Amino acid sequence: MPIRKDDTGSENLSRSEFAYTRLMAMIRSGELRGGQRLREVELAEQLGVSRTPVREALRRIGSEGLAQNSPGRGLVVTEYDKQQVRELYALRAALEGAAAGLATRHASPAEIALMHEILERSVAALEAPAEMMRMNARFHSAIHEAAHNRYLAQALAQMSDALALLPGTTFAAPNRAREAHDEHLAILRALERRAPDEAEALARRHIELAGATRLRMMFGIES
Repeated sequence: MPIRKDDTGSENLSRSEFAYTRLMAMIRSGELRGGQRLREVELAEQLGVSRTPVREALRRIGSEGLAQNSPGRGLVVTEYDKQQVRELYALRAALEGAAAGLATRHASPAEIALMHEILERSVAALEAPAEMMRMNARFHSAIHEAAHNRYLAQALAQMSDALALLPGTTFAAPNRAREAHDEHLAILRALERRAPDEAEALARRHIELAGATRLRMMFGIES
């Protein structure tokens, strides 16, 4: 009797990877938001796979802290409380600071030129929060790549996934887009001067200010 692909397990593995990739894309895009229920049957139907690969994908997402069991509701996309938001931004400040410090040592002229280009283009997005959020992500990604540290890049990618669960964008807060743009410029100037301590301090402060804005927007409190 010929062996079917499903009998070998390899097909199921690829389907699990597919389900995980699609669910992560839905989290990153905001299609799945914090507190939203994750029903195996519905997700399997939506993705066009059986429940088993969806179950395995959800288990993996849960192990990464992006889904959790909620009493009376079952599995939901993780919804952060005030302390978790504080902790996220504290870790992000450390990681972004480290990336900026390393980038002062390793960024090539082409990588610095790309950062300038991104900031020039972001001027036109100062009144458009969604576009500013996209340009902000590009600027930080450029710094991460210029740090040339694969392990830091992995940690920052995981942090990005966690931050994707936060609602909205801090750039919707009054004056935050312009303030962030000025902070980005200051970081970039420190990179150009090859001043690692200054760049790290500026990057940390930039994230701390973003975190304070986030806490005000979500909970109406100061950090």
